[in-house]
Amino acid sequence: MPQSQSTPSISTARARPAPGVRALPPPVGCAAERHEASRHEASRHGGGRRRLAVETEQQDARGEWLRFAPVQPLFRARAAQRLAVLAYHGVTDHRSFGAQLDRLQRLATPVSLTAVLQAVTERRPLPPRSVLVTFDDADRSVLTHALPALDARGIPATAFVISELIGTERPFWWHEADFLARHGGRARSLDRGHPSQLLRRLKAMPDPDRRRSLHELRVSADRRPPGQEQLTPADLLALRDGGVAIGNHTQGHPCLGRCDDDTVRAEITGAHEALTRWLGEPPTAFAYPDGGHDPRAETVLQELGYRLGFLSDHRLGPRLPSHPLQISRLQVDSSTTTRRFDTILSGLEPAYRRWRRQAVA
Repeated sequence: MPQSQSTPSISTARARPAPGVRALPPPVGCAAERHEASRHEASRHGGGRRRLAVETEQQDARGEWLRFAPVQPLFRARAAQRLAVLAYHGVTDHRSFGAQLDRLQRLATPVSLTAVLQAVTERRPLPPRSVLVTFDDADRSVLTHALPALDARGIPATAFVISELIGTERPFWWHEADFLARHGGRARSLDRGHPSQLLRRLKAMPDPDRRRSLHELRVSADRRPPGQEQLTPADLLALRDGGVAIGNHTQGHPCLGRCDDDTVRAEITGAHEALTRWLGEPPTAFAYPDGGHDPRAETVLQELGYRLGFLSDHRLGPRLPSHPLQISRLQVDSSTTTRRFDTILSGLEPAYRRWRRQAVA
């Protein structure tokens, strides 16, 4: 079914509200653990803590209300014939994450990366209500929090790894940039603009400029960021043995669209070679950094024998992926309430967000 048909009864007209979706109520308060998860997520992306915390509250409130929208049963029925690939990062709230997994067991059919690959190979659709759980960046919480919860429920998953961080105590570069800027770090290209826009501006730069700005932040800051213990090669094997497949997420997580051709190739092949060495077998799945498709990257993936590639476009996809190197994923956080989780899983919340963007464009 074409993606455009997955958003029934959601009008794109500017002046009219979406049928069955009334004006949203004021945001309701969050539990303490959701506040903490929002703070952690804001830190992960750098700056704007208060703004992102408010946005998280509003999104949760919207999701809880949308669950009772008249169109939700229709979305849920149509979602049964789609593939939902959930894109997490770390697990900041293990109780909420466990509740989400329990929800998947009741409402969906959790599938493995191998099952998706088999469906593509045999040209046979996955079962109705299929859901694949994935993690980008693969911080240690995937091992310490996600793996026990997944294993207890027999749910498979996939973790996409930034290879140059494996076996180190280096923070993610966006963590590092935020810390350095808050401790006196300066870069010529970042002297103007609000601090909350730091990450957005770094991502928008050509990759050489991003790397140069990070270097300037490092040499000018008053303090060095604390170390962040990362996964080791042995941890990757433990995850794989526990039912979490390991995929490629490039060497250093650049924005590929801001890289030249040689850098795109080096980022993918360098991570591919490292993962093959650690795992004893080549990875077959790739997640695009920041979720956007890059045709040059797809060419390199094809040359290396990759069979699956994942976006982060906040959409459901067909049960038989029509473009195996461009599979849609839904963005979800471990602290998301179960009611909002339901509206994400059905496709209603993603459709509503697209309608909102179109309505204000």
